[in-house]
Amino acid sequence: MIEYIRGGIAELSPATAVIDCNGLGYGVNISLNTYAAIQGKKECKLYVYEAIREDAYVLYGFADKQERELFLLLISVSGIGGNTARMILSALSPSELINVISTENATLLKTVKGIGLKTAQRIIVDLKDKIKTGSVATGNAGTIGTLVSAANVQVQEEAVAALTMLGFAQAPSQKVVLAILKEEPSAPVEQVIKLALKRL
Repeated sequence: MIEYIRGGIAELSPATAVIDCNGLGYGVNISLNTYAAIQGKKECKLYVYEAIREDAYVLYGFADKQERELFLLLISVSGIGGNTARMILSALSPSELINVISTENATLLKTVKGIGLKTAQRIIVDLKDKIKTGSVATGNAGTIGTLVSAANVQVQEEAVAALTMLGFAQAPSQKVVLAILKEEPSAPVEQVIKLALKRL
């Protein structure tokens, strides 16, 4: 079992990271929260969850243990797989997700792509007691500073590429991203993707 991976960041996109550990590159799926936490760094440490199936061996990486604990809780809910859990953790920060579950805010939770009202309610019913009993550390998970965005074109390309990797069609992704950048020209890529996830 892999607990964490520490190494140089060889490649980084809003959806994936390649971590170089002594010449061995680990491809890791990440959320937008983790992307924002490690962007701009040369090295990082990611806490890992291994999803081992007959046809795939997939790694999910998290900048802190709290986000990984929330991911594990989410995939324990019937009907929630790794990619859906990552989508939820890309649309909401760990503290926002804890608040949504604690306050039973199914309306906000169902704004996440792929989450209907019934699934949102199931997540809340299954996890609210686990959240309240403190199985997830609710302390400050680390402040993610506002990152300086590059030129609009680069932000647009990265956002569309990330949304495509998350399973959205390119044409509608492009349209939504352009609309967001028109409204908020200085928005960093992770903010653009978060807003896009709520509109697609």
